[in-house]
Parts: sequence; structure tokens; C-alpha cells
Amino acid sequence: MAPRRPYWKGYLKLSLVTCPVAMVPATSESEKVRFHTLNEKTGNRVVSRYTDSVTGKPVKDKDEVKGYERGEGDYVILSDEELESVELESVRTIDIEKFVPREKIEWIYLDTPFYLTSNEKIGDEAFAVIREAMKAKGVVGVARVVLGRRERAVILEPRDNGIVVWSLRFGDEVRPEGEYFTGINKASDTKGLAALEKVIEKRTQKWSPAMASDPIQNSLLKLIASKKKAHKPSSKGASGSKKAHDETQSNVVNIMDALKKSVQKEMKSRKSAQR
Repeated sequence: MAPRRPYWKGYLKLSLVTCPVAMVPATSESEKVRFHTLNEKTGNRVVSRYTDSVTGKPVKDKDEVKGYERGEGDYVILSDEELESVELESVRTIDIEKFVPREKIEWIYLDTPFYLTSNEKIGDEAFAVIREAMKAKGVVGVARVVLGRRERAVILEPRDNGIVVWSLRFGDEVRPEGEYFTGINKASDTKGLAALEKVIEKRTQKWSPAMASDPIQNSLLKLIASKKKAHKPSSKGASGSKKAHDETQSNVVNIMDALKKSVQKEMKSRKSAQR
């Protein structure tokens, strides 16, 4: 598989060690079955476009701007140039500020994974040193980086020869579990508990990506394949195409025969003229 185009390029920094790096998404939905919305009467695709919420008229790309609502119908307008001017150091540099044991980070804070690799040969050694130092201490790095114009807290986890970067959910996005689990009783049926533990033990397996397969995706692919098959040309049409092909081939042969005869006739005429 060809390398993916980097989602982000910049520098990884730890103390006085800096190296150029590139980051790509660790997950992809490109293989998912996707549908287009069509006009059933014409079979043409339906396109969406931005329209003015009051006038109902289409808005051109050059007229679109970002706005922050400070009151109902009252916006502070910001141009792309103004937004780009608010540039943080973390736009192009992942500066590892602190380290924590990996097991201390609760899974619920993990948001989106990315693969981080060295981006230039000259930085390979520095990248490897940072990665191996974290491995040796059994920790992950904590830093901040701008992704999608927002500064996000991230952790950097050594993995094989690279580093996995996890963007973290903001603290106010995570709901306290105590609000939902309070009042749930502990198990008191010891016999039932022992029986279920045996069931769990028998069903315990090694993790495999196949356990996370998408049954809907597989069903959709089968459905699409069956509809493709239903729209294949009939055998009659196929024989008709073969007949047309044979006639074309025959015409080519006939033309070649005619050209040979014409050349032979031309040669005979020349010989007669020379005599």
C-alpha cells in the first residue's frame, strides 16, 4: 500500500532534542460503503449548496466567512487571515511537556489515534532516541498540538518503531461516571458468580481484528453484488455483441484481401507498361 499523504507535518521536541515528523490518521473509513443521494426520476446526483438563511439565495464560496454568535442574529465576523494570525507555537511543534504512566490515563479520554513517524533521514536518530527513552521508562508523553485549528492535548505512546499520538477529549466532554453508576448493587450470588466465571474462562480468546468486523458492511456488499449481477447484459445481448464483433473482424479481413488484390493489380499494370 502506498504511503498516505501526511495529515500534519512539523517537529517533535523533547528538551534540546528536536526532529522533523509527520502524522497520519491511524484509522480509515475509506473502505466503507457510501451512498450518493440521487433524483429518482432522472438518476442524477443531488448536490447540496449553502444558501442565505433569510433570502434563500445561494452563497458563493468567496462570500463565505466564519462568525462567532455573540447574541441572537448578531455575529463577530472573522476572516481566514485573522484566524491564521492566531497561531500558537503548537501549530508546528509537538513539545513534550511531561510524562505519565500509560495505565494511569483512562480510556474514556482517548479520542482519535494518529501514527507519528520521522519525516526526514536526518531526524531518524533523534526520533528513535525519544521513542526508546519513553519505552525504557514505561511512560507516555503529554503535549499539545493544533489539529483542525484547535489546540488539543495529546499523548505520545511508543509503538514498535513508531509513536502513536492520541488526541484527548477535553475535560468538560467526559461525563463523571459516578452520576450514572451510583446505586447499582454489588453481586451477592456467589454460586452464580462462580458459574459465569467458568463460562467467561471458556470463551476467553486472543484478540483479533475480526472480532470488530462490520456485519452491515458485509451485507451491503452482498446486496450491491447481487444488484450488479441482475443488471448484467443478457446472453442474447452478448451473442449480438459477438456477432457484431465477428462481422467487424470479417470486414477487416475483406479489406485486407481487397488491398492485396489492388497491389497485385497495380504491379501487373506496371510490368505491362514497362514492356
